[in-house]
Amino acid sequence: MLKHIVMWKFKDAEGKTKEENIEIVKNGLEALPEKVSHIKKLTFLKNQVECARNFDALLVVETENEEELEKYKTHPEHKAVASYVAKVTENRGAVDIWE
Repeated sequence: MLKHIVMWKFKDAEGKTKEENIEIVKNGLEALPEKVSHIKKLTFLKNQVECARNFDALLVVETENEEELEKYKTHPEHKAVASYVAKVTENRGAVDIWE
């Protein structure tokens, strides 16, 4: 299984607070497995300990392989959520690992 792990720092943007934006993104991402068949599992976690150095949220998307991951990344439903994410975040980190 290939795990695509992404972390973000969110901000107040699009007329919403940082917390509201985290919830909007969480809801959008958690709806994707029903719409994008390439996702085997999706987990969204929100940071629970206040620390300025911490990222605000973490996403783990599991796919069978790199081809399936690319199909997920380019799927219109994912692109719609990703477009909003780009507007409401100020920092991003990602890793892809085989497990």
